[in-house]
Amino acid sequence: MSAATQHGAQPYYFIPAPSRFPVLVATGLLLLFFGAGQWINGHGWGAYMSLAGILVWAFVIQQWFRLAISESESGLYSKHVDVSFRWSMSWFIFSEVMFFGAFFSALYWTRLHALPNLGNLENAVLWPDFKAVWPSSGVGFTGSPAGIVEPFQTMGPWPIPTINTLLLLSSGVTLTIAHHALIAGKRAQCIGFMWLTVLLGITFLGFQAFEYHHAYTELNLKLSSGAYGSTFFMLTGFHGFHVFVGMLMLLFITIRLMKGHFTPQRHFGFEGAAWYWHFVDVVWLGLYIVVYWL
Repeated sequence: MSAATQHGAQPYYFIPAPSRFPVLVATGLLLLFFGAGQWINGHGWGAYMSLAGILVWAFVIQQWFRLAISESESGLYSKHVDVSFRWSMSWFIFSEVMFFGAFFSALYWTRLHALPNLGNLENAVLWPDFKAVWPSSGVGFTGSPAGIVEPFQTMGPWPIPTINTLLLLSSGVTLTIAHHALIAGKRAQCIGFMWLTVLLGITFLGFQAFEYHHAYTELNLKLSSGAYGSTFFMLTGFHGFHVFVGMLMLLFITIRLMKGHFTPQRHFGFEGAAWYWHFVDVVWLGLYIVVYWL
């Protein structure tokens, strides 16, 4: 259908030609996960296979997105395609809500159900010295009645988590200002605040990397530190990955803005990235309260 559409004319609903990209992305992911599985099981060549998978995946995604941008800038996307994009992004964010909801539920169940049950009278016969206390910061505490978990210190909200909270909240403000500037036709102001948003996201990731280094080297807090360590790194680690992905999305949107893409009337690529970033902000607020304060 794309070949039958004149340049600049919008079809009722653009249908792209058959593409090789889905198969290539699946191949890259196969190399990545199979290699990672072999690497974890002691086969050194698995690391190289995983790297090959990442390179294949990144190259194909870059080519795929470039094609989608070209189609958009060629005027092939009508309002009907725009509606599909909005629904697709909405369902994607909903799936992310369920993703983090499962992890928050795991933390909730561990703290309020599994832990009290392990410390009740029925299990006292098996583990008489077990202490059903959260967080598990010492030998004999949560998840280590046999003392197999090394003592560690917990991660408090000061100062890095609080700084990161301010950084993400500030990035949400700068992103909103950039959005309003784009709607008002102030492209230069929009680009400036977008670069500031990207910089705030990079700074957040830098602080989180420092926090992880501090946890491992000074607090002895590791992924293997019982239920507390596993849930802490699971929640904050996956959120950090989402911040990284969101930062890349905003970076590419900023580059497109500098190339003259998007108009005050048509800019869903910008809006979709903004939706995702605000979702990441909201998830962090939940993490900040549940993981660092409670």
